[in-house]
Amino acid sequence: MKQQRHSAIREVLGTSHVPSQDELRLKLAGRGFHVTQATLSRDIRELKLSKGPAGYQLPSIPSEEGDDLPDIQNVLQSFGLEARQAQNLVVLVTTTGSAQPVAAGIDYEDWPEVVGTIAGDDTVLIICPDMAQASTLRGRIAAYIG
Repeated sequence: MKQQRHSAIREVLGTSHVPSQDELRLKLAGRGFHVTQATLSRDIRELKLSKGPAGYQLPSIPSEEGDDLPDIQNVLQSFGLEARQAQNLVVLVTTTGSAQPVAAGIDYEDWPEVVGTIAGDDTVLIICPDMAQASTLRGRIAAYIG
């Protein structure tokens, strides 16, 4: 879904003038992508869009998406310590001070099992739609942690 949305953003910017985030959100809604302001801000950052006098613009030099960020497997191997399931929740224990970047990495993955995350200092609470999906996610995270 995120990749399709990013493609739609590129198409919109390639074919029309977009002076504001709200205008971009409306144009995406017209294409069937209903997003929150937070999701759109994240998309703008991930696509490395810039805003000038003419509005939002694609980067001058195409870059591979996510090329400057480590993949989630590396993040979890480096900072993840343990994943435990509690009904439809997964509690991910991380090294001190790394819960927020780990939660952001999980959010960026756009995994269908993840409804949302909440990060403290060394713990990430991952909310899943049901127990089965939480179990699947816990297993995936545990495999990445090693």
